[in-house]
Amino acid sequence: MRKTLRGLSRDEARAAAPPIEPLTRDERDAIITMFTDLLDGLYVHLPLKRAMYGIDPVQQLRRLHERARLMADETFHREIGAILSNLRDAHTAYIAPSPFLGSVARLPFLVEQFGTDSAPGFLVSKVIEGLVDDPKFRTGVEIMEWNGVPIAEAVRRRGEVERGGRPDSAMARALDSLTLRPLGIGPPPDEKWVIVGYRIGERGRLREHRFEWRFVDPGPGPDEPHPTAPSATATAMHPDRALVRRAKKLSFNTELWSSEQRDRVSRAGVTRDASGWLTGRFQDNVSARSIAIGGREYGYLRLWGFDLSDDDGFVDEVVTMLGELPQDGLMIDLRGNPGGLIWAAERLLQLFTPSHISPTRFSIIASDLTRAMTDAPQNRRELGPWRRTLLEAIGTGEVYSQSVAITPYERCNDIGQVYGGPVVAIVDPTTYSAADLFAAGFADNGLGTVVSVGHATGAGGANVWRADTLNSVLAGTSQHLPRLPRGVGFTMSVRRATRIGASDGAPIEDVGIVGHRTYAMSRADLLEGNSGLHAYCARLLEAEPNTSMDVEWDPPNLTVAVGRLDRVDVYVDTRPRASLDVDETCTLELSDVRERIRVEGFQGSNLQQVRVIRIP
Repeated sequence: MRKTLRGLSRDEARAAAPPIEPLTRDERDAIITMFTDLLDGLYVHLPLKRAMYGIDPVQQLRRLHERARLMADETFHREIGAILSNLRDAHTAYIAPSPFLGSVARLPFLVEQFGTDSAPGFLVSKVIEGLVDDPKFRTGVEIMEWNGVPIAEAVRRRGEVERGGRPDSAMARALDSLTLRPLGIGPPPDEKWVIVGYRIGERGRLREHRFEWRFVDPGPGPDEPHPTAPSATATAMHPDRALVRRAKKLSFNTELWSSEQRDRVSRAGVTRDASGWLTGRFQDNVSARSIAIGGREYGYLRLWGFDLSDDDGFVDEVVTMLGELPQDGLMIDLRGNPGGLIWAAERLLQLFTPSHISPTRFSIIASDLTRAMTDAPQNRRELGPWRRTLLEAIGTGEVYSQSVAITPYERCNDIGQVYGGPVVAIVDPTTYSAADLFAAGFADNGLGTVVSVGHATGAGGANVWRADTLNSVLAGTSQHLPRLPRGVGFTMSVRRATRIGASDGAPIEDVGIVGHRTYAMSRADLLEGNSGLHAYCARLLEAEPNTSMDVEWDPPNLTVAVGRLDRVDVYVDTRPRASLDVDETCTLELSDVRERIRVEGFQGSNLQQVRVIRIP
């Protein structure tokens, strides 16, 4: 384990990797032609990117045909990667053959920002014990310089090469990349080491230490879907940020990282550890605990990522956790969540509201390629809802098909409300992809207040497919992909996300979800477990009206206990059975219950609580 945590030097990593085969001229031509066709006929954000950034990647690729034969392989791969990177879409990326693919170049500490964007400071928030040989360099020191450059300027320069539509999103990724560089989609650091200038305390003298880049392999998540599985077409994930998240877990929570595969197979239910954290089979994706603030207990649900394949099991585990948390207020933290399975993200929303959830809708660009894709027999079930309007759009000159939900409405409402207290969602510019969709659904369905650390979420507004996924979707059509050289791959935005409700039709790409409230992290937040942020959210929760309803079914008796509600309506198998004025508790005798009981709690005429009991 210690060897895995320490990682390899650049030379050791390169020596351990298999050799990379050179490209033939035909393979270069095939790669250029493939991306020309895909960007022109499939890439869903092309009209937006052309309008916003004044770029023409299709023409750039056509011009590359003329120069590619004279390039070295490394230069060719860099050119392809740069054309896609200039789209400023983290979903759409070229994966070049690399001896380091799947690895992360890492320094043995983490840097985080405090203060506002106009006056930022940068602290070391975590250090890997035993891998830093400077005894003065520890958690809490303030970073002042990076290779001799003032730290704020070093982050800004790094932000210029990061893929992000909004400046704050690019800067957040730049800050992460100071100490964690995902490899394969991006190149390894040019330098072998970094000289860090730091100080202890606000008036301490400047000190310097040199840190070597080490290469670690955090591995995939324990429930990561296969690229040709049915769930692979319902994915929205930032691939290199997902790798960074895994590297952080390996580096700063090594024990949990080492147990995740065992937990995924052998864990039975949710358990609470000595520090109060609730975890279960999906410990790589979600954990929860109680937080005491001002003499009151609040629930805290940490959604680390949605990169999983079993959304049913995941949602069930979250339901169990919510039952173990205080019911007077809940903080849902999605910071750093790189996305994953759209179904998992959107199906969670129903757990926090008595109302029905409307999911985010998606559209496909209208082209001959997408028409062939939706016509393919293997895609009729998955892409059928888009097929008719896509054909109409092609005929009328519309840019996009009609917008349709990826997560079926019925699955977004198949469980109903589980948590009845007020809820806030916490996001930041590294909240991306399916986590963007969760934040959009949270805001647009009126679940509660969105608190943004920074201006907004990361603004990843698309369903993204990998090369293997697209290859299976296009199989048997005239638009099938060429056989790619070993090590070459890509990810691409295929279906465009637009919001619902008051923001109906608004794009998420390059815009994100702007918080109802914003919050700037403090030194204390970074060093004391987000104490200020949690206190701020607690004040928001305390100001919200709070009702409660507990339902117990002991056949044939149904007992309902309420707080600050005055009426209860009961439905049995979708038929109304009773409507009762209630103060605290009421009991009904119900017979002939076959499938389910639905209990609705009202405050005046306002529906506040819903519980559904399903009969086994």
